[in-house]
Amino acid sequence: MQRRAAFATLGCKVNQYETESMEGLFKTHGYELVSFSEEADVYVINTCSVTQLGEKKSRQLIRRAHRMNPAAIVAVTGCYAQAEAETIRAMEGVGVVIGTRERGRIVELVEEAMASGQTQDVVGNIMEADTFEDIPLTERPLRTRAFLKIQEGCTNFCTYCIIPYTRGPLRSRPVGSIREEARRLAEGGFHEIVLTGIHLGAYGRDLTDDIDLADAAQAVLDAGQVKRLRIGSLESIEVSPKLLRLLKEDSRICHHLHLPLQAGHDVVLKAMNRHYAASEFKDLLAHLLTEVPDLAITTDIIVGFPGETDEIFEETLKYVESLPLAGMHVFPYSRRKGTPAASYPDQVEESVKKERAHRMGQLAEAKAKAYAETWLGKDVEILVERCTDGRIEGLTPQYIRVHAEGQAEEGTFLTVCPQKVTDAGLWAVVK
Repeated sequence: MQRRAAFATLGCKVNQYETESMEGLFKTHGYELVSFSEEADVYVINTCSVTQLGEKKSRQLIRRAHRMNPAAIVAVTGCYAQAEAETIRAMEGVGVVIGTRERGRIVELVEEAMASGQTQDVVGNIMEADTFEDIPLTERPLRTRAFLKIQEGCTNFCTYCIIPYTRGPLRSRPVGSIREEARRLAEGGFHEIVLTGIHLGAYGRDLTDDIDLADAAQAVLDAGQVKRLRIGSLESIEVSPKLLRLLKEDSRICHHLHLPLQAGHDVVLKAMNRHYAASEFKDLLAHLLTEVPDLAITTDIIVGFPGETDEIFEETLKYVESLPLAGMHVFPYSRRKGTPAASYPDQVEESVKKERAHRMGQLAEAKAKAYAETWLGKDVEILVERCTDGRIEGLTPQYIRVHAEGQAEEGTFLTVCPQKVTDAGLWAVVK
């Protein structure tokens, strides 16, 4: 009888890509992939450790999987597994603990656990990792856009972040492997590829002095048949002149950059170990928009960081309001055990963080609406993600979600003209 495997993913787009790679490995070994809500022989949980909530959800999924089938092997991987392997190994039902490397062996480890009845724990010292774990996608995900992971690890050591301790040092995917994977994805029918990584802007630093993110992007474009390339999140100081030139010269690169700001005040930026000043970030945005006028710039903001006084928060609000942003993700600071900021004095009360997140969130909504309004009456091209009941949904190169009435095939491009801003993005008419 064919064995069944189910997957659950928490966290970032890198985790999503890694889950899809592991799904392909199980499929190659003859497993049937089923929903996580169904009974399965194997439950794979790709965990997140960015916030305490992510860790809590990871534990809940482990317990849920064991309840659904106590005889199943529960395999736990990802950042939380790397950070708290002992905690996870002790949880009832867990048969495999992997962490953030050795995922290419997951089927082997699951089957060893099945045969022996013993927990397989291969979590090691991630700081000793020195090569990129290259696991190609073997199954086409049910999406119109494909993520392509090209980089692993981070050495920024922002004081609030656990990720450098769970992902280890920088490791870059070779350019040739990137080109080959992009070719396979394009031949598989994907028209948009999204470059992802833990510290994407650091791509190539571990390879040679003259290879950077622009070279990775060029490798995708050189693969042929790729109609859109989107750059994932990267640090503002890592937008190199070479990358900006490519952004200007090749129309296939989406005019959207996600540049995490994290804090809008120099006192907090310094405490976070962020390597720029608020004025430098603002000047960069002005320069980028001068070079690429229709560029959409989005960002991340953390509120309630230790030492963020009422006065600093008010100044941050004014500063962020002055920035030409197309959107923001707002997060209340999450105290992470094992990070320097966890022991900082002047921790902000949860109720205050919640109120500040609400106010910054209101500003984020206003920014997104104002930017979306600049596209009213202008023809834009969307990549159709779904079409159901006569309603089309897709994304512009600037990452604005668009809805329209009509019929279109998923995965195709369509020209539309936005007519109004809605809570879901833009409402448009098909040209």
